[in-house]
Amino acid sequence: MERSLLQWRLLPLLALIASLLSVFFASRSYEETQCSLLPHDHYWISSKRILTPDGLISGSVEVNGGVIVSVVKEEDWYKKQRSRVKVIDYGEAVIMPGLVDVHAHLDDPGRSEWEGFPSGTKAAAAGGITTLIDMPLNSDPSTVSPETLKLKIEAAKKRVFVDVGFWGGLVPDNALNSTALASLLDAGVLGLKSFMCPSGINDFPMTNITHIKEGLSVLAKYKRPLLVHAEVEMDSEIDDGTDNDPRSYLTYLKTRPSSWEEGAIRNLLSVTENTRIGGSAEGAHVHIVHLSDASSSLEMIKEAKGKGDSVTVETCPHYLAFSAEEIPEGDTRFKCSPPIRDAANREKLWEAMMEGDIDLLSSDHSPTKPELKLLSDGNFLKAWGGISSLQFVLPVTWSYGRKYGVTLEQVASWWSDRPSKLAGLHSKGAIAVGKHADIVVWEPEVEFDLDEDHPIHFKHPGISAYLGRKLSGKVVSTFVRGNLVFGEGKHASDACGSLLLAT
Repeated sequence: MERSLLQWRLLPLLALIASLLSVFFASRSYEETQCSLLPHDHYWISSKRILTPDGLISGSVEVNGGVIVSVVKEEDWYKKQRSRVKVIDYGEAVIMPGLVDVHAHLDDPGRSEWEGFPSGTKAAAAGGITTLIDMPLNSDPSTVSPETLKLKIEAAKKRVFVDVGFWGGLVPDNALNSTALASLLDAGVLGLKSFMCPSGINDFPMTNITHIKEGLSVLAKYKRPLLVHAEVEMDSEIDDGTDNDPRSYLTYLKTRPSSWEEGAIRNLLSVTENTRIGGSAEGAHVHIVHLSDASSSLEMIKEAKGKGDSVTVETCPHYLAFSAEEIPEGDTRFKCSPPIRDAANREKLWEAMMEGDIDLLSSDHSPTKPELKLLSDGNFLKAWGGISSLQFVLPVTWSYGRKYGVTLEQVASWWSDRPSKLAGLHSKGAIAVGKHADIVVWEPEVEFDLDEDHPIHFKHPGISAYLGRKLSGKVVSTFVRGNLVFGEGKHASDACGSLLLAT
């Protein structure tokens, strides 16, 4: 009788415990799905246009546990066991590997009022970028040591919506100290970045060719790249007269002529011969960032490649979209370094892209506070340089490239395959079995006006040179390691991107 009474009294308590447990597990399940707008770990996505390493197919991609586990053509689709597995049919939209942007400045920590990891990676996700590599400068401090890398890692934890890796800085203080440089590489940077001219950031001084040569000898052991801003200060083309209006873009262009790029690249290529097979720096690789000059500079790079130097080169969408002649007076949104050159140069850059002489594209997203752009003064000589573009690089590449016959395969090569290989991210860059399920779904034919009504996710939309343009190529969905981080104009609630550290 006493036992029955005790059991009867315990029933309400047991019911309360059961209720609390159900709430706990329900909330836990809910929390676990906040990384994704899609509450499924195992699912299929289908389309009439899926870009694979073997070409465009109509079919489906199976994702399980954040990894692509199968890719099937439409005719084989019905042979697959799909019971109880979610299927998302994207119709005619293009399913393509997510973009890998190897050149972006997110300015975090220390200058998050310029951008920051949350806003920058939200913009990346909205633009179909699933991985970006953050540059070591414009944050404060610059990433030039294990200690400063740790600060950047801490700033990024649980604050990135896409996968993020980090370049370290090659500067005079560590370039001639192989132990210091090795410790930075051991800490996990994917490679190094150096400037051959003043960077504009006090704790990121320029390197000379001796620094670069020594850096390459250390990088060779790690088989990681050195990214180089290849401009060297020389005489400008400005005369001492009073006709040099600082509000005129052509005045600024004269201060950084193509000879600056030519001189730097000529100097740089004097040591890249060491990266050849059998050379003293075999295993190292030199990557020239944001090439603007399509004349002598490009010819020298082509010649070095032909001799076996381990060299690649990128350019950026703003050099392919804009020309010096069309930049309005005082519109400092267009200021960047190296500068946007004339229309004839732009045509040569496109020719080099189509012929494979330029290897890949990057955004060089380089924002700042609006007041530093001096938009009201329009002084090109004093305004901070940098183009804000992170969210729009896919539609910009497609919109301006259609005139030249750009294909989806080329876009994926420039923005996914080759960048992932440069950064040593071999689990990314393609829709293939075993790769991370990093996927962008987009509609190349859909046009939109990039105006004040268009949702822009980087911190300071008003400083973007692309405002006012009509573009083609709407991003529908972005998946990062299987998580639907952006879809139908919305982001996942939680920032669950992974931090990519070299091992």
